[in-house]
Amino acid sequence: MFDVNRYLQRIGCDGETGVDIATLRKLHKSHLMALPYNSFAYDLSDGIDIVDLDEDAMFEKTIIDGQGGACYHLNRMFFRLLRELGYDVTLIAGSTALGWDTFGIGVEHMFNRVSLDGDEWLVDVGYPGPSYMEPLLVTDAVQAQYGSQFRLVDQGSEIALQRRGAVTRWSVVYTFTLKSREWDDWKELEDSFRGILSDPEKHDDKEVLCGRTFENGQVVMKQRRYLTVRDGREQVRTIMDDDEHRTLIANILSGPLS
Repeated sequence: MFDVNRYLQRIGCDGETGVDIATLRKLHKSHLMALPYNSFAYDLSDGIDIVDLDEDAMFEKTIIDGQGGACYHLNRMFFRLLRELGYDVTLIAGSTALGWDTFGIGVEHMFNRVSLDGDEWLVDVGYPGPSYMEPLLVTDAVQAQYGSQFRLVDQGSEIALQRRGAVTRWSVVYTFTLKSREWDDWKELEDSFRGILSDPEKHDDKEVLCGRTFENGQVVMKQRRYLTVRDGREQVRTIMDDDEHRTLIANILSGPLS
């Protein structure tokens, strides 16, 4: 059963019930530090449910058990937490470059928009990284967080969220619109997943994609590509040793990060 107090305790924010930007920042970063993006949390071969999810069961597995999940698990739970705390929160959709290549749809990614004291904030606790660790203001100005810079670039029909590290160039995190969405809008992604999994030529290997935040950075494992971002500086390694690969994944999902 969904419980606000248990949720706050799980992410280390017990008693943080204010509706203000300082609290929102703490909830956002603490969530990313406590709960991983985790491609292993839900086995799609057992059935694909994005729209009609059992939120109470998802709360226990994703939040209380600490298994994390994909964007439509993590951001859906965070949406409910913020709404029950009294925030003006709206679902929005976007697509990563990889997601667009795979699905060709604009609802590949699910995240949130919060209206607060006349400002609009992007809130996303369901992206493996590297990305923003605290809410991002919807503005034309460049914004800095923990050594990285972010900007929103108007591309006509959509907005591109771009990131630049301490020694890297601007690159697109994902594209999106500020249009308010409903859960049913992700039926298109659900159908795309089913089509991919029904393809007899689909590769059988489980996708490895997980990530988590630490105090001044983020770590991401995509297949065997291990990315660490610390104070905006990126380090990438290809992990060939199976034992090291398993250990690093285990650390991302529930172990120590630094």
